[in-house]
Amino acid sequence: MKTGLDDLLWFLAVAEERSFTRAAAKLGVTQSTLSHTIKRLETRMGLRLLTRTTRSVGTTEAGERLRLSLAPRVSEIEAEIAALMSLRDKPAGTVRLTLSDHALQTLVWPKLRAVLSAYPELNVEFSIDNGLRNIVEDGFDAGIRLGESVEKDMIAVRIGPDWRLVAVASPDYLSANPAPEHPNELVAHTCINLRQARSGGLYAWDFEKDGQELRVRVDGQLTFNTTLPMVDAAANGYGVAYVPENIVADEIAAGRLVTLLDDWSPPFPGYFIYYPSRRQSLPAFRLIVDALRAGTG
Repeated sequence: MKTGLDDLLWFLAVAEERSFTRAAAKLGVTQSTLSHTIKRLETRMGLRLLTRTTRSVGTTEAGERLRLSLAPRVSEIEAEIAALMSLRDKPAGTVRLTLSDHALQTLVWPKLRAVLSAYPELNVEFSIDNGLRNIVEDGFDAGIRLGESVEKDMIAVRIGPDWRLVAVASPDYLSANPAPEHPNELVAHTCINLRQARSGGLYAWDFEKDGQELRVRVDGQLTFNTTLPMVDAAANGYGVAYVPENIVADEIAAGRLVTLLDDWSPPFPGYFIYYPSRRQSLPAFRLIVDALRAGTG
């Protein structure tokens, strides 16, 4: 037997009001319609739920048991609906983002710290992953990736400047291994590799100069699946690393790392936040997007 939710809600209104007249007014229906609905419900269940007199309406033992079962559940649903509707008016709730460790450390976290302090009911879940994710299938509200990696059917908003990858090595390493003058010479060097999360393959180093593009596959003793530990390995003489320039700027300035093949490393479009083409209208999501795009030309 399948019982309609409306029938149960109408029964609950009569049981709580103990009056068909008051329940009908509360529900915005006629008394005859309400009475017919309750009789239909009792027929379907094969149970008498209400006792009717000329002056009042009460519940039978079965009806009272049904009322006690329904009332708290309906209250929970109403409370949850009210909480969800409140999200339309204020930044609250959880926003799930997938992004790389580099994007989080150098761009996203610095921009969101103040926002999270100002809006304590806003929650952000960061999923650190250097590979591309299907944000719809994996349940994310948005992803943050380089512009060239964003799928064409997504809305993409720039949130950071252009940047570039640079090859770097320590002075100690270069004292024993002459600096390469061409990307192809890297195959003779000890290099620090990056394994791509989704494909499982090693990242091939991309270079470009005067319209000539090169992709070099390198080898070495160390392989990481994130970029940040590659900096420390390179600074300690374990080989050449190919990493975002902004995370090695301090090491270069201090002389702990040296930039190689500088003219083969042009800038490319930086990070974008992307999300499905359906309109994201919740205040929490809008706040995150606005905070991340702030200061971006």
